Amino acid sequence: MAPSGPAGAQPGPAEPLSRSIFRKFLLMLCSLLTSLYVFYCLAERCQPGSGPVAGVPGSGVSAGPRELAAWPAGAQRKRLLQLRQRRRRGRPGPGDSGDQDEQSPGLTAAPGGSGAGSSVAEAQSGTLALLLDEGSKQLPQAIIIGVKKGGTRALLEFLRVHPDVRAVGAEPHFFDRSYHKGLAWYRDLMPRTLEGQITMEKTPSYFVTREAPARISAMSKDTKLIVVVRDPVTRAISDYTQTLSKRPDIPSFESLTFRNRSAGLIDTSWSAIQIGLYAKHLEPWLRHFPLGQMLFVSGERLVSDPAGELRRVQDFLGLKRIITDKHFYFNQTKGFPCLKKAEGSGKPHCLGKTKGRAHPAIAREVLRQLRDFYRPFNRKFYQMTGRDFGWDG
Repeated sequence: MAPSGPAGAQPGPAEPLSRSIFRKFLLMLCSLLTSLYVFYCLAERCQPGSGPVAGVPGSGVSAGPRELAAWPAGAQRKRLLQLRQRRRRGRPGPGDSGDQDEQSPGLTAAPGGSGAGSSVAEAQSGTLALLLDEGSKQLPQAIIIGVKKGGTRALLEFLRVHPDVRAVGAEPHFFDRSYHKGLAWYRDLMPRTLEGQITMEKTPSYFVTREAPARISAMSKDTKLIVVVRDPVTRAISDYTQTLSKRPDIPSFESLTFRNRSAGLIDTSWSAIQIGLYAKHLEPWLRHFPLGQMLFVSGERLVSDPAGELRRVQDFLGLKRIITDKHFYFNQTKGFPCLKKAEGSGKPHCLGKTKGRAHPAIAREVLRQLRDFYRPFNRKFYQMTGRDFGWDG
């Protein structure tokens, strides 16, 4: 029989089992610590230099706009708030380097294609950068100058879906009411834009303000101008309907339309009628801007074919054709198209209850007389713009 070796020279049967249990214990401990660390980071408590993986929400590693765009919405909001607080305190936070790797955000699209959803991260990164007070305020390169009750609000809301358009929501009324406040005041009203984005505003009363063409030209002769026009008879009724909702005691539409009802003389001093003389209002604009710098949008087609009109507008502004029919749905209740997703929201969006009001019934003879009155002005407007809007059919 072989002599036995020194005590402990040969492992007993229980030793491998104890080592296996120890390894499993270490593995479980490491897993537990790792899980605790991940939850710690998700709670936004990691400090700079702690060494987590880049691009994880709450990590101490720098994250630029592109990385932020990949995070969940809740984590984005927390991160934006954290960065803003750090900037206000005057010390750089994680990822607050002076260099920005994001310049001109936009969605990639094939010519004529939608591009919607093809590069969502780039569109989001531009929005995130603007929320962080990056970019600068510029005077508008394009203005929707008219007309009232033509569809200007719808056009602006549709355009704001485009990632390369930044627009003021409220009407500034600078070139008609607040010109004395100066261009610095006007610029300060504008949203911040990044390189490659367009600053816009809309104030429909500019089109009928005699001083507006010269004032806008003095700001920049290169300003692009958009005019949304609509059948002047329908526009006048819509204008009256809006006033009626605020002042139910006003006289009837018919009594305000005629200076002499028996003679059939139209009262052109009434603003609802006067605004529809598009050819008359266009003349001073053409003395300061070439026709090629103006785009005339059909208010009727904004309802029947919003994507088609938006295609023209995007081309005019030099934008990629990102807004397409995929962005719209027709609301049967309101009677006009609505956005499937509005700017900064993933929810459907229709214009407010002040849009799409039911018009009062107008006598057929009154409508006929109004159409006869506007016909020569309409035809002159068609000649001036090179587009027949079909209001006399």
